[in-house]
This record gives sequence, C-alpha cells and structure tokens, in this order.
Amino acid sequence: MGGQACVLYGAAEFSRDVDLAILIDPDNLTQLERALAELQAERAAVPPFTGAYLARGHAVHFRANHRDAAGIRIDLMAVMRGGAAFPALWERRTTVETPDGDVLEVMALPDLVQAKKTQRDKDWPMIRRLLEADYFGHRTKPSSEQIDFWLRELRTALLLIECAHAHRAEAVRLSTERALLASALAAEEDDLVASLSGEEAAERARDREYWKSLRAELEALRREEPRARG
Repeated sequence: MGGQACVLYGAAEFSRDVDLAILIDPDNLTQLERALAELQAERAAVPPFTGAYLARGHAVHFRANHRDAAGIRIDLMAVMRGGAAFPALWERRTTVETPDGDVLEVMALPDLVQAKKTQRDKDWPMIRRLLEADYFGHRTKPSSEQIDFWLRELRTALLLIECAHAHRAEAVRLSTERALLASALAAEEDDLVASLSGEEAAERARDREYWKSLRAELEALRREEPRARG
C-alpha cells in the first residue's frame, strides 16, 4: 500500500520501505509474526506489535536484518484515516504478477489514493502522478468507474478540465459532491488551481487532527519504554 504499490501502478517512487495493510485476526497476526521472524525483523519504534494498537490506527514499524532484505523497513497498518475496513480493501484489491511469476496483492488504486491523503509533503505529488498515470493509460476507453474516479480525484487542473469536458454529464452530476468541478466545466484554470490547493490543505488539516491523539499516545509510550526495559 506504499511506495512499492505506487511503482506497480506506474508512478515510480524509490523506496526501501514495504507498507502493508493487514487484517487484525489472531491467526493472521501469528503467521505475520512467523514471517517477521524469518526476516529477522526487529521492531524499530513504538508502539508494540499488538492488535489493540493496530485497531486504534497506529502503524507498527520493523527493520529486517536478514541478509536478503537487510535494512528494509516494514510498516504495518490495519486502519487508515478515511479508508475502508480490511475485508473491503481485500475484496477490491489488484492482483499483479511479476515477470518472475510472483503474485502480489496490491491495494486498489482508489484506496491507495485515499491512504496517501496525509499531511506529508511527499504524498501529494505522488497522488497526482498516480492519477495522471491512470488517466493517460485509460482515457481512450475508460469505464464508468474510472471516469467517476478521475472526476472525484484528479489533481492536475488541465487534465481535470479535459476530463470534465469529455464527460460533461458525469461532471455535472458529481459537481454537487466536488464543487470545484464547476470551475473545470467552465475551464477556469486559475480558480481550479486555487480550489485544488484548498482541497489539499483541508485534507492535510484533517490528517493532522486525526493523528493528534495517536501521537500523544506514542509520546507516552516512548517515555514508558525505557523504564519498562530497565
């Protein structure tokens, strides 16, 4: 669900991290513990690896020490702000087969875009690249689902104008949910750029608010952990 997924969707990003969305289930967590042990992975930061912390929205971080994966960071999450529950994420996942025959289960592009809507500066250019790659790859014969996705999520003003004009009826319908589509329909590029910026700022603010209590909990855990080890 992170940088590796972005690479598979054609929006290249160098990453030595592997981000995984996981199901909180006792058997699943036990299997995951075995896999982490095979990677000689050590927890790199708080919180502890428990279902309770994962269920509250925390990420649990590990660092692999196995010689074939040395230094790779593994970040595990089960709950994402604004994201669907794991069964829905799994149901609409994308299955990718590599040239070597490996099968990878990748978060669906709309879910990946939602997961990337954070307060971090690096995530917003990636959202834009993900959407551009999808748009350029499918705009000649798009499905109704793709058109709906682009009109809801495209972050490139000129492409949003193009898409709105190519699919006017859908853009008009969705403008009640995404008001800036009115600017796209009117080809008002400056207004659209400003609205896209405001949309991003609002998402960043929501993410900061979401993480306030979680960060406070992490700080408390950091203070407690040295005492627990002592």
